[in-house]
Amino acid sequence: MTKVAIVYHSGYGHTKKLAEAVHAGAAAVAGASVDLIAINAEGNITDADWATLDAADAIIFGSPTYMGSVSWQFKKFADASSKPWFSQKWKDKVGAAFTNSATMNGDKLSTLHYLFTLGMQHSMVWVGTGLMPSNSKAAQRNDINFVGSFSGLMAQSPSDSSPEEGPLPGDLATAKLFGARVVETTAKFKK
Repeated sequence: MTKVAIVYHSGYGHTKKLAEAVHAGAAAVAGASVDLIAINAEGNITDADWATLDAADAIIFGSPTYMGSVSWQFKKFADASSKPWFSQKWKDKVGAAFTNSATMNGDKLSTLHYLFTLGMQHSMVWVGTGLMPSNSKAAQRNDINFVGSFSGLMAQSPSDSSPEEGPLPGDLATAKLFGARVVETTAKFKK
């Protein structure tokens, strides 16, 4: 069994929808056990959630991009992760990340760099999307990896969209492929 934990914060529901798509992709892989952990509005998770993260083979971090970085709630969680960091509880776990913002760029790469650095602080092994971008003239907005990210999953939700309207279908399909990739890669490390 490959144990994956997805820990994320969502301010308006769009990142939650993205987390659910990552979860669906990961859970669809045979032999995967996937937990979804929401960071609450105060930036906290439960003691049971911390234990789930410690027991996981892979941890996928998720946060919206606010003002070029993670939400303050996610940052509070990250700062609290200094306790497992001190004893290197997450060392050699697979790490990965995703983010969402209202604009196509929105400085999402800054958020992914922050999440990558968090993973490196924990001595994790990082997994990117493994997906080629949809960057030809024939590309359509709902193609796989239209946003064109490699270091982690990026999605875009229009600022006036509800969580039912965004992220867009192509980004959600990309999220499912990303979730599956994390599980499949983690399984290779468990051998």
